[in-house]
Amino acid sequence: MIEVKNKRVIVVGTGKSGIGSAVLLENNEAVPVLYDSNEKTDIESVKILMRECLKHDTKAEIYVGAFPKGITDGVELAVLSPGVPIDADFVIDMKAKGIHIWGEIELAYHYAKGSAIAITGTNGKTTTTSLVGQIMQEYYNDVYIVGNIGNPYTEAAPFMQEDTISVAEISSFQLETIESFHPKVSAILNITPDHLNRHHTMENYVAAKEAVTMNQTKNDFCVLNYENEYTRKFGDRCPAKVIYFSSAQKLDEGLYYQGEEIYLAKNGVTQRLLNVKTDMNLVGLCNIENVMAAIGISMCAKVPLENILNTIRHFVAVEHRIEYVATKKGVKYYNDSKATNTDAAIQGIKAMERPTVLIGGGYDKGSAYDDWIQSFDGKVKKLVLIGQTREKIADCAIKYGFLKTDIFFADSFAEALDICVQEAVKGDAVLLSPACASWGMFPNYEVRGRQFKEYVKRLEE
Repeated sequence: MIEVKNKRVIVVGTGKSGIGSAVLLENNEAVPVLYDSNEKTDIESVKILMRECLKHDTKAEIYVGAFPKGITDGVELAVLSPGVPIDADFVIDMKAKGIHIWGEIELAYHYAKGSAIAITGTNGKTTTTSLVGQIMQEYYNDVYIVGNIGNPYTEAAPFMQEDTISVAEISSFQLETIESFHPKVSAILNITPDHLNRHHTMENYVAAKEAVTMNQTKNDFCVLNYENEYTRKFGDRCPAKVIYFSSAQKLDEGLYYQGEEIYLAKNGVTQRLLNVKTDMNLVGLCNIENVMAAIGISMCAKVPLENILNTIRHFVAVEHRIEYVATKKGVKYYNDSKATNTDAAIQGIKAMERPTVLIGGGYDKGSAYDDWIQSFDGKVKKLVLIGQTREKIADCAIKYGFLKTDIFFADSFAEALDICVQEAVKGDAVLLSPACASWGMFPNYEVRGRQFKEYVKRLEE
């Protein structure tokens, strides 16, 4: 147990996660030492944020720019925001000095009460976390939906009681810095190549995802995707009791999708649960998997099946994830801005049932685009490309037979949208599903998605 009372604790990053961590620490009588490498960070603005959250003046020390060598003296704990690489030089130096390196998740868990549900995976985390969160809220009295979904775990932790259930979306970045975090129910929805510029190797990335179970035992549960090679193999060595779901084959034990139905096989008995066309508002195979995962997680959290299915029937799509926006002049517009990697973008393509004008491209995370391009399967009629990756994606598309004349480069997002309106005809779909992060053109995928929706809503009927 690390004692922080009256001790200086370094907090790296001054975004939502960093401020949430610093406030939690100061409320527990620590002295936060906030550091941000961005020299343009306004120290006075950070102090104002801290004061607003604390409701009084802050004791926090705040540093920006180059990492000051002296600030680690006497420090036992440093808390990293998710965007801070654990192999940054100053982090390695802190580790060498014996300083514990935590992330926001570990810090929040240190102070939180109740039981935790932790959901990770390359894709589907936000939809599954939102659905599980709603199922829990409609059955239990005290539920918090936290983590990578946009609600800092550290902000909610002080209000949690012994009967609280926290439903946490957790990224690989956050899992790199856990020590004692112990969810009663975990889920790894899938693992496909992503963030390799941060994790360097696929092995490191897989290990980060699997770490969600590192403190679990056979008294706990882990929900895994049977159709993903990494998660299926992990089931054999997972420390928790495994519940599988499958979108491609019948299982003797677990949840599976066949025809238009989702089934539950348990103890030799198979039960039909719901029809994916009539009992769900979500579209696409990816969302069928998300729903099966949510059912498995919620059952492990002791929610009656009837309650789970009732919530699923009225649950609507998460913003920015294959989100229907509007139909204008016979063209359907879909916002899939949250598809920041190729696997997520493939799911967006699979969900389309019309000839599609696709907006792709953005920040280069070092991804390959072959699988994404091959998933077009004749559905994508025009490709409108933006950002750093546009030439790379265009070259890949041409390699697989996509015509140069059907590829458009846009220098701005507005220009890309104008091209889509010109090229789409009645009966088509326009899909924003970039397969890339938004950085460089937008602060995050939410801003990108909202700009898309605002543009579409301004179009003439």
